[in-house]
Amino acid sequence: MTDPRRRVPRTDTLLADPRLAAAARRLGPGLVRRAVTEAQERVRRGELAPESAADAAAGALPPAATTLVPVLNATGVVIHTNLGRAPLSTAAREALLAAAGPTDVEFDLAAGGRARRGRGALAALAEAVPEAGAVHLTNNNAAALVLAATVLAQGRDIVLSRGEMVEIGDGFRLPDLLRSTGARLREVGTTNRTHLADYRDALGPETGCVLKIHPSNFTTTGFVSAVPVAQLATLGVPVVHDIGSGLLRPHPALPGEPDAATSLADGADLVTASADKLLGGPQAGLLLGHRELVERLARHPLARALRVDKLTLAALEATLRGPATPVEQALTACPDRLAARADALAATLRGEGVDAQAQPGQARVGGGGAPEAVLPSAVVALPAALALPLRAGRPALVGRVHGDRLLLDLRTVPEADDGALLDAVRAVARPAPPART
Repeated sequence: MTDPRRRVPRTDTLLADPRLAAAARRLGPGLVRRAVTEAQERVRRGELAPESAADAAAGALPPAATTLVPVLNATGVVIHTNLGRAPLSTAAREALLAAAGPTDVEFDLAAGGRARRGRGALAALAEAVPEAGAVHLTNNNAAALVLAATVLAQGRDIVLSRGEMVEIGDGFRLPDLLRSTGARLREVGTTNRTHLADYRDALGPETGCVLKIHPSNFTTTGFVSAVPVAQLATLGVPVVHDIGSGLLRPHPALPGEPDAATSLADGADLVTASADKLLGGPQAGLLLGHRELVERLARHPLARALRVDKLTLAALEATLRGPATPVEQALTACPDRLAARADALAATLRGEGVDAQAQPGQARVGGGGAPEAVLPSAVVALPAALALPLRAGRPALVGRVHGDRLLLDLRTVPEADDGALLDAVRAVARPAPPART
């Protein structure tokens, strides 16, 4: 019997296949060699015919040189942290590509010398929130808080309500973050009720600032009381307001969500927020406030360690200046149109033999924003057994399982992706053709 190892195609022979040679130039030789090795092992185990090894290796290659998998978000969570938060607009994606090579990010093309870094993105942010005397950017909102606490309260006191000492994602707690800057926390009030007098009584010569934190991912109801920014602004010390979700102005779909413009108008000296949530941009931290204070933050040595890169600057500017973001489109989607799409998609799948029904649904904002807001939606319901194979597809299609049904919520699926959703379901759910007799 022939030794099965002799049937394994040679590595150099497989790498010479035009498809694999082209892939090596596009993806790098390492990924291609791994795909070839895996195909050879399958031949060695008798799972693959030798003449199919090149086909198998080519088919196993990813579309790009990254392990990140594109996902169709049908979860009904608009800003899904585990799926990368805000999906970028087409304008922002195009800006990323344009900025990937050399750019004038810190260069004045007219004068031929150094220029202010990120001036385009900063100008766009200042135009979006004219209530701010100045603006600055960090690589996320936690970094914005760290910079503010360091500049205002290192070795001093930060006064904040016990009801706002929150834990954010992955077990990180804002009090721990703030203490890491060398600031001392002066907790005031109780878990459910804090009054202006509580803040006033805690102030002293060692007070660096008063910090108000929007709880974002939870709500308290019943016998509760919190102090609004307008009252805190009467205390005579800097007031920092972490609004969290990045809403720049009031939004009709989110009446209870704090926004930067209102907070600044109410007297906040500094507002911090995330850019990759309700703003719909790339990950970044926004700092907006009084000019003197923001300039102090920007000049602090720590600001260099927390600065954003050129890709973030490009995507953020395009988000601010460009058309409605996918987040905004999802928030304002018409429920009747969502229902019509669900009916059409379910009917198409049923016509192809797939168990699919259109149903009403309820979507959520996500990303720690507006936790009580419910967005009426529509879903395509499939057998729950399809959840895993759909997640294994490329692109992956991720919904939510409820009982024995997989619900694909269309509020978080752009209408332009309906065809991709159908293709993904067809790939795993279409009945096999009858065997020939």
